[in-house]
Parts: sequence; structure tokens; C-alpha cells
Amino acid sequence: MSPALRLEEIRAVRRQLGERIDVTPVREWAHPDLDAGLGSTTRVVLKEELFQRTGTFKPRGALSVMLDLTPETRARGVVAMSGGNHAIAVAYAARALGTTARLVMPRAASPLRMRLCRAYGAEPELVDDIHAAFSRAQEIAAEDGRALVHAFEGPRTALGTATLGLELVEQCPDLDAVIVPIGGGGLCAGVAAAVKLASPRTQVFGVEPVGADTMRRSFAAGSPQGIDAVRTIADSLGAPYALPYSFELCRRYVDELAAVSDDELRTAMSLLFHAAKLAVEPAGAAATAALLGPLRDRLRGRRVGLIVCGSNIDSARFGELVAGARD
Repeated sequence: MSPALRLEEIRAVRRQLGERIDVTPVREWAHPDLDAGLGSTTRVVLKEELFQRTGTFKPRGALSVMLDLTPETRARGVVAMSGGNHAIAVAYAARALGTTARLVMPRAASPLRMRLCRAYGAEPELVDDIHAAFSRAQEIAAEDGRALVHAFEGPRTALGTATLGLELVEQCPDLDAVIVPIGGGGLCAGVAAAVKLASPRTQVFGVEPVGADTMRRSFAAGSPQGIDAVRTIADSLGAPYALPYSFELCRRYVDELAAVSDDELRTAMSLLFHAAKLAVEPAGAAATAALLGPLRDRLRGRRVGLIVCGSNIDSARFGELVAGARD
């Protein structure tokens, strides 16, 4: 039987998270350039999770996992491997809960994200790539007795991200559809479950970059699949594989998947910047890119919620990507 969440569980986790997590704003997005891309009949709501603590949705899952540890386990500290946003969230959660975090990151990770980890009190250990990071994190867990906080897999991670989906539906109860970015699937799994439980009529669409379409391949195969390499500017959505729990939740609750190209991501970043005044990383533009591209006709004339999931990008990289956008 595939896994399922319950609304009372999601609400209980939200109470646990308390003031360590912000209720992020929603905004009706109206602009002539948006109408030019979609037509004037489609109504868009931005769920601005980029204003969450640490700049992404990630603390919801990290805190949920860490709050479920016994006090003795939590006191020994945690370890995480990540290209950036999850590492930042774990560093923040460790500080918020009075414990320590060891973080393993690829050397190619964004300097901005490394700096944010340090700002929350954790010093990243750098390794060659994400595969080496996973192995090293497991070694640290065994050596130090630290709990491993996974970036996207497991029931507590999904319950944490589900608080975002429930928050959105409570803020905007009349949505026809919600579009959610997919990396490893932890965000989409939780959000999709909460949306479907609270508003069964609302459709949920997951969106991946063409160059990191692990969930699409997994849906097609009927089991979690991997890819040989990540080929996208959306590094935050660059999971090299899907895993069973988040895959099964997505398969249970997601109505349809869409894929967007890097060019579509750049265009969406540019539109969000000049028409919504939001500077987002590529992952944060994925839902917008899907609505402007592969889902435009599918959702024409409907009221659609877009998860704007993160903004941890430095100004130079943002400028470089937006400069390459197609008008």
C-alpha cells in the first residue's frame, strides 16, 4: 500500500514547528506582461515561500525531522549532505533547536549558500561531488552518532513540506490547480498530499527541469529511477534519483507532471523579476515556467497557485541567467 498522510498529522507538525517557521504571503499576480504570456482569463496566485526562514521551504522538513528525534539523539547533533538549500536549513534548524550540525557539500556548491551555512553556525565540509557527499555524511553519522537528516525522503520530511500545502489552501481555498517544483520530490510529495486532503477538487501539477526529470522517469517505470547526470541550471532541482517514500506520495497525489527547459526557466525568472519584483533562483521560477509553457493551454481560464520555492542565488549568477532570457 502506498503511503498516505492525514490532515491531523500535518496540523500537529505545524504546531510543533511553531514560530520557527513563518507563514509566508500569497499574492494575486496581475501584470500586462503576464497577461501577454497567459491570456487575461487565467488568474495566478503566488505562494511566496522564498520569504521563508533561510530563503527556501527547506526548514519545514528539516525541523520536522529534527523535532521527532529523542532529546538524547538530538543532543548528539545531526549531519546532512546537500548542494546548498537543505544544508542551510539544517544549520538553521540545529541552531533553533540548540544542537549542532555537520554539513557535507560538493566543492562546486554556491559560495553564497556556503556562507549562509556559516552564518547559522555550521562549517561545511567540502567533497568532490554529491555522491561523495552522501558517503561522507553516512560515515559521519556512524562515527559521531549523529542523526542523518535527508534532503527529501521520509514521512517527517513530507509532513513538514505538507504544512506549506495546507497553508496555501487555507489562504486561498478556491484554487483550481497548484503547480509545485520537483527535485527529489519531498516538496511536491507533502504539498500535493495536503492540497488533495484539504481540497480534493484542486489539481496538483509537478514540474521538473528537462535535464533532471527523475520523477517523470519514475512515473513511467512505476518505480523510483535515477539519471546518469544532472543537466540543468536549476541546481536545487537536480536530484540524481527518486526514492520510494516521496515517489509513492507523488504518484498517489499528483495529477500530472510537466517538464521545462532551461530557456523557459530563464524567461520565467526574468518575468518574476520585472513583473512581480521577485529575484528567484531557477528552482523558484519552475512553477511559473510550467504555467507559461507546457501547462498554459491546459490551465487557461483557471485560478492557479504557483509555489515560488526559493531565492538563494547571488546577484552575479542571477544577472547572468536573466541576461540570457528570451523576451
